[in-house]
Amino acid sequence: MLNRRILRVKAFQNLYAYEQCKASNFNLAKDQIREAFQPDLNSMEIQDKAQLKRDAAKAIEIFSNNLNKDILETDNVGNQKIVQEVKNALNYFHNTNRKDFEFLSKNMITSAERLPQLYLFAIKMLLAFGEHVAMEGDRKRKFTQEKIKMTLGELNLANNKILDKIRNSSEFKSACIRHLVDMEDLELEIKEWFRDYVKPLESYQEYIKIDNPTLEQDFEITDDILKKIIFKIEAILNFFSEKDLNWTENKSIVRSLASKVLKNVKDNFDAEGEVLPEIALNWEEDKEFFQNIFNLTVQNDDYNKELIAKRTQNWDIERIAQTDKIILSMAITEMKNFPSIPVKVSINEYIDISKNYSTPKSKQFVNGLLDVLSKELTESGQIRKSGRGLLDNK
Repeated sequence: MLNRRILRVKAFQNLYAYEQCKASNFNLAKDQIREAFQPDLNSMEIQDKAQLKRDAAKAIEIFSNNLNKDILETDNVGNQKIVQEVKNALNYFHNTNRKDFEFLSKNMITSAERLPQLYLFAIKMLLAFGEHVAMEGDRKRKFTQEKIKMTLGELNLANNKILDKIRNSSEFKSACIRHLVDMEDLELEIKEWFRDYVKPLESYQEYIKIDNPTLEQDFEITDDILKKIIFKIEAILNFFSEKDLNWTENKSIVRSLASKVLKNVKDNFDAEGEVLPEIALNWEEDKEFFQNIFNLTVQNDDYNKELIAKRTQNWDIERIAQTDKIILSMAITEMKNFPSIPVKVSINEYIDISKNYSTPKSKQFVNGLLDVLSKELTESGQIRKSGRGLLDNK
């Protein structure tokens, strides 16, 4: 269904979202403590505002020091209100984190399963534009009185060889049925989008001047419409965002998948068989990998951060980019817990993610640190590979 790189990116995005949730929950828990130590305006007693402020500060300090502990350490504070509010804040923090974790772990599977539908819709939209051109051609032939009704090039998109191969692909047809991809309800929108956005496109106007476009020219116009119209025009993007709550995060992945379909057709035009290679993988196996890399990274995050901190003594762990910390934690988790994946594969995958989703200097930082950590963890026996995982590890 989806390749492992895309699943790693999706897991990374959800881990980043989880870290953002935890940071928000931490601040909300501190606000809860501050609120508990506000003066009671309904009390007839004199309120010592300065003392209440000190109590709140002490409660926040104890709360912050006990985030990752199973037994509350109270610093021998005698004020039971402070102790109780710390307990309340800790329970709030951990309960909301747990709810966020459960939501994200469930939502990321649903979101990943929706990706094929989204990129199939993008391809189907291209086909719909071609079919609209064909219908307009038929209408002109039937109802226009002029002898010369149109130029040969005006029908180029209707006869586009890339789109024609996709349209006749049994794999594409069955994938559309399986993922409920249907454009019938968008007939008016397709007509308007073609008129307002596709037809005025400079590359399209050049395309229809050609009498017999080459395969390369057919590919270039479909790719151009995909990138400059379907994945750029606000009205069309709204169509996708209505179908996917995670569209902002998924847009780049869906665009990449749709582009790969077009390129795959062009590069293998004379070959028989599949045009949608991304759909052919084992989803149940990949889904297990997807869930595990997310769950295990969260479970081992404290240990992984401690490991990272020891190897970056010249760096304050809090100053390392949040994205880099997540990428490193994911990579360590994968190297230790997935014996069939070679270490070099894991390192290269997370270097690639760092190039696209982190800072300009992240590639070198992630590469250097993972190289050191992989050797140390292998020597200590924490990384043990088997089967395919032994490849390229020498």
